[in-house]
Amino acid sequence: MHECSVTEEQQTPELPGAPGAKQAADLPYQQSALDAARAVARGAALVAAVLGAAGLCGWIFGIDVLRRVGSADTAMNANAAVALLALGVSLFVVARSRVGPWAATAARAAATLAALIGGLTIVEYATGAGLGIDELLFKDNMARMATTVPGRMAPNTAVALVLGGVAVLCASTSRLPAWTSQLPGLAVIVLGMLRLYGFAYAVPELERFGAYKGMALYTGLALVLLGIAAFLARPDRGLAGLLTNAGTTGALGRRLFVTALVIPPLLGGLVLAGEDAGLFGTRLGTALLVCGNVVVFATVVFAALGVGRRIEVAHARAEWQVRQNELLQAFMDHTPAIVFIKDLEGRFLAVNTMFERSLGLTRERVLGRRDRDVMPSGLARQARAADLAMLARGTPVQREERLVLPRGPRDVLTSLFPLTLPSGRHYAICGVVIDVTERVAAQREVRRADQRFLALLESAPDAILITDACGAIVMANAQVQRLFGRAPATLGGTQVTDLVPVPRRRRYGRLLRAYLRQADPKPIVLDTELYGLHSDGGEFPVEVSVSSLQAEQETLVFLTVRDITERRQVEAERAERYEEHRRIAHTLQHSLMGEPARLPHLPTAHRYLASVQDPGVGGDWFDVILLDRDRTGIVVGDVMGRGLEAAAVMGQLRAASHALARTGIPPSRLMAGLDAFVGDLADQLVTCVYLVIDQSAHDVTLCSAGHLPVIVLPPDGPARRLWAPVAVPLGVNDPCGPGVPFQQTTQPLPPGSTLALYTDGLVERPGTDIEEQIDVLARTLHSALRGAPADPDSLDQAADRLLGTLIPDTATHDDDVTLLLIGLPASDGTGSRGKRVRPGASGTFSS
Repeated sequence: MHECSVTEEQQTPELPGAPGAKQAADLPYQQSALDAARAVARGAALVAAVLGAAGLCGWIFGIDVLRRVGSADTAMNANAAVALLALGVSLFVVARSRVGPWAATAARAAATLAALIGGLTIVEYATGAGLGIDELLFKDNMARMATTVPGRMAPNTAVALVLGGVAVLCASTSRLPAWTSQLPGLAVIVLGMLRLYGFAYAVPELERFGAYKGMALYTGLALVLLGIAAFLARPDRGLAGLLTNAGTTGALGRRLFVTALVIPPLLGGLVLAGEDAGLFGTRLGTALLVCGNVVVFATVVFAALGVGRRIEVAHARAEWQVRQNELLQAFMDHTPAIVFIKDLEGRFLAVNTMFERSLGLTRERVLGRRDRDVMPSGLARQARAADLAMLARGTPVQREERLVLPRGPRDVLTSLFPLTLPSGRHYAICGVVIDVTERVAAQREVRRADQRFLALLESAPDAILITDACGAIVMANAQVQRLFGRAPATLGGTQVTDLVPVPRRRRYGRLLRAYLRQADPKPIVLDTELYGLHSDGGEFPVEVSVSSLQAEQETLVFLTVRDITERRQVEAERAERYEEHRRIAHTLQHSLMGEPARLPHLPTAHRYLASVQDPGVGGDWFDVILLDRDRTGIVVGDVMGRGLEAAAVMGQLRAASHALARTGIPPSRLMAGLDAFVGDLADQLVTCVYLVIDQSAHDVTLCSAGHLPVIVLPPDGPARRLWAPVAVPLGVNDPCGPGVPFQQTTQPLPPGSTLALYTDGLVERPGTDIEEQIDVLARTLHSALRGAPADPDSLDQAADRLLGTLIPDTATHDDDVTLLLIGLPASDGTGSRGKRVRPGASGTFSS
């Protein structure tokens, strides 16, 4: 249901010299126009239903005058009469302002019946088939055309019934827009008007589609009425709303619409009457019709313009006055502050939305009343006293105060100023109250934050300097005086480099500028070659923590300075003690490892590098043991771990291996003995390899306990790995149970060969493959000794080259390294000591 309501706006007293207050729109005429439109719609629907009922009665009682106007007219079909009756009833119900659910359902059912009758008839015309509905109610014996099917309505009537049913269904559904019912209603009017124009102008072609049956005159009249009812069923919306509008456009639209409906048919009838009377011919008649339409419509247009102009002038005068107050009120309502205007007696003349919210009162309850009528008593007295004080001064007043409002205490900035006539006399008071509670709270918080920051700054144990981007000191704490001997108050604006010894100031300035040039400077700590300058001229080492802060439009640099004189002294003492311990450990390492025997018939070269992470001691060792005049034992081992504990275990194993080797036992038994010895030690693992070189037999017997392979460089080929079975490291086997046996092998060793024994520190690197490093060792050994005699000098040069290739930076190496090179003198062709090497001899293997 469409409802119109009229609200009365509170009239505010007009200010002198100001326009009138806003007035509410006058809407009763609009409501009456809507009621009249609904009445017209219901009356048209009722008449259409009566015409349909009359046609149906004509069929029931055989009264021909109820079915057609005269004998020459087409009779209203029985199905058409039923459909017209159904549409008339349904539109009569829908056009009401209030429609109950049952009535709406009944109206939709009737509209659906009419649309179904028309739709089925259209299907019959389209397909040429008979659906049995044409003479369903009555037998039709009145068909006079060969193309007429007895009992079947005209096709234009069927189309109009379908459109009328759609219009009713859409009008009864409030969710659909109004044009969905109004456009089909206009189409129904057009179809009905064609039949009426055909009758009025004696043009039978307007009655029918082609050679089909024509529409009955009663049917055409009923369709026009039904179209009007459908168009006005929802008069407040859509196209109908434009005509029923109470404004100027509605008035002009109604006049033009009536003119368009009446004048053209009237002029057409007059022209046809003149032609029938022989007063003029067809061409002259057409010209007169056109001329008459132009004259009539021009007259209507100018008349409408005159009326519209008078209305617009009157409206413009009233609207100008209303608009001024609207602009003032809109300005006040969109101001985030509280705005009010009072007369000199304290009565409120205008307030804005924020005023209403702050007091919790509507505008109607405030306007025309005094402070004491709308405010708490204390606040009202305070406001009135402020008004009187401002009037007494005669000038604007602005003050910050705390007001207790209904929603709680608020900090406000109040501005009061008088409104003055051209004569200079005050006639009203205007006030603007801005809520600054959040700003005041933020200022208090900033002050508290500043106090906390200053307290934190002063409680810091180190000197803190805050500078700008140019290095000028903007703040310093009390510790600066203790450190530099200068009061913090005297440092404001001083360059921070003034606290640095003169020879170092340029360097320190470059460091600060380089730090600030970074895109995102991170906090850093500097303590290398940094010195401060005391006011007495003394220099002292300092540690400086540097960080930056982007504050609004400037960059601040925080420097935390700490005197590290005592730390430097402690570090120097610690470094001295460390170097002393390193010398002691180095002496201990060499005493435990001993100096291997130098044999004139078996030249050697060895290198040992201690790990930089330990005080010069580790678990690597090697030994050269003379067994007899033809055989020499070689031992290389590596105790897992570092430090003094590994060195102590290494010393014990070196002594044990030397003693066992001197007994002449084979390598496999020596390894078994060392394994038993290591098994008695707690949590120790040792890799070891033992070789026995027999220079008379030109072979070597060796046994490996988890150690890296021995590299051999024969005199006539490239360096390669000397194959040997690799057992588990020493200390893995269970001393009380069976373990993995240690196996030895014998390989030929031609005179002139060179052996390379080493520990894992030489070839093991993070991120590298140890097998590839061993291959690099073999290639470097071949390159270093190719074509060179196996003498001590050549072996020393080869050892240096191997270390330089595999360990480029010995200063950062984190594992101890042992390298031993053994050269076998070349044979004179008869073999060493009268014994020649057997060609093609192969190695032997034994446990």
